[in-house]
Parts: sequence; C-alpha cells; structure tokens
Amino acid sequence: MLDYAALAALAAVVREGSFERAAKALCVTPSAVSQRVRSLEERMGCALVVRGQPCRATDAGRRLCQHVDRVHLLEQELQGALPALAPQGPARVTLPIAVNADSLATWFAPAIAGFAAEAPVLVELSVDDQDHTAEWLRRGVVLAAVTGTPRPPAGFNSRPLGAMRYVAAASPAYMARHFADGVGAGSLARAPSLVFDAKDDLQARWVRRLCHRDVPLPRHAIPSAHAFVAAALAGMGWGMQPQALVASHLRAGSLVEVVPDSPLDVPLHWQHARAASSVIDGLTREVVAAAARALLPP
Repeated sequence: MLDYAALAALAAVVREGSFERAAKALCVTPSAVSQRVRSLEERMGCALVVRGQPCRATDAGRRLCQHVDRVHLLEQELQGALPALAPQGPARVTLPIAVNADSLATWFAPAIAGFAAEAPVLVELSVDDQDHTAEWLRRGVVLAAVTGTPRPPAGFNSRPLGAMRYVAAASPAYMARHFADGVGAGSLARAPSLVFDAKDDLQARWVRRLCHRDVPLPRHAIPSAHAFVAAALAGMGWGMQPQALVASHLRAGSLVEVVPDSPLDVPLHWQHARAASSVIDGLTREVVAAAARALLPP
C-alpha cells in the first residue's frame, strides 16, 4: 500500500515549491515533511524531488503527484455517492489549474467562478504563457490547463476551445510620436513595445508576419494583463492586446490599431487529466461553454 500521508507531503512540496511552505500548508513541521518525502524516496528507490528554489518533481515524482490528485478527486466523488463516509458532506478538494493571463483576464475567470460556486472544490490557479502551461501538466503540478499546444502529455485529454484574437494597439499620441512616417521594420526597431514577460512572443510573431523577417524590438516588460492595457493607454508602448479586453478603448479612440485590420489569432486548447471524475467533467463543460461564447470558433 502507498503511504498517502507521504504522498500528500510530496505533492505539497512540488506545489508549494519548498519544504517550509509545504509544512505550513499541511500544518506540520518542515522536518515531518522532509521525513515523509525521504521515506517515500527510500521505498521507491529513487529521488522524487529535485531540491532547489523552487523544488521540482522528478519524473517519478510527477507520476506520484498526478496519482494523488486523482485519488483526491475519486475520494470526493465516493463521499458524494456514500454520504456515510462524510456525514458533513464531501470535503472540498484542491483543483490545480494552469491558465494564460489573457484568458484569465477575459473569459476564464467567470467560467471558473461559476463552477467553484457550485462544486465542492478549492481552485488553485497558476498563470503562465499559453505556450508553456502544458509544461505544468507534464510536471504534475496541475490537473488541467488552458494551453496553446494541441497535443496533450501522456495521461491527458485535449480539446480545442477556439482562438483568442489579438490586435496590435497603441495610443494615438504614441502613434504620432513613433509611427508618423509609417509602420515598418525600421520604425518598429526603434519604437518601444510592450511584452508580458520574457516568454511572450506575440509581438515578435506579429512583426515577423508583417515584415517577413525577425526585427529586434525594444521592450518594456509588464507582467499584468490589466496593467498591460494601462501602459498602452499611457503611451508607454505598443503591444498585442486581447481584442475583448480593449474593444471599448478601440471604439472610444483612446487606443488605435498599429496596422488596421491585422489581427493575430491564437488557438487555445483545454487539456485535463484522463480520470473518471465528475468534477473534471463538470469543469470541462463550463470551460468549453465559456470559450464558445468568448473565442473565435476552433
């Protein structure tokens, strides 16, 4: 039999990133967490955690983390079917999900809020670029993710959600200052752009399509979807904005397209653990329905 107290300690270390934070989450001492993980590693005969900042699961550790998350979902479902197991009702289960910031700022938050209001879950969101959220699945940190990758990792299902439309936008004053003579490789190489973080390549992709070559872009890094819009409104730079987030600014004229009628559509996919769980099934229905209302058809 597996030691589920030790498995819970392992999952907490991977999720929290350190033994100290895992101990706080589990309401035990760091030495207890360390002892549980060490005993599990001795039984498995291999390392399960790469100690570092943050701590990361090894391949074997990822498999065990995914297993314990699925067990928690199945236990909750069993408690719902057999009330005698949980007289006060099924315990809330933590549901770790990865999502890109622009989806979270537009269509995903209402979907997950509606689901969490009805389901006995505690949602734990991790935010990353849509081209990197699938890595959270492979690492065993989350059970589901909104991702730009169509092919899921082993043990996960994938379904298309639709495409999020982005527009290259800037303030009229910024356009007059930096693009008075037109938008091209030369002016783009001089004009400050906005990026979410080092992983954000949407601006580079749009420029590559426009100019048919790579152009080195000066960049301000603004790691917040709403601050990204505010920075563009203030004339700090141009950037690829989710159309749904800036539609009112475009109508009002406080933002304008850098090159009219040149959107960039980014396909999104929903990937989730291949587990027979009504919680995962219900979450999937909510996410797919919300995406159908907000995104371009897949």
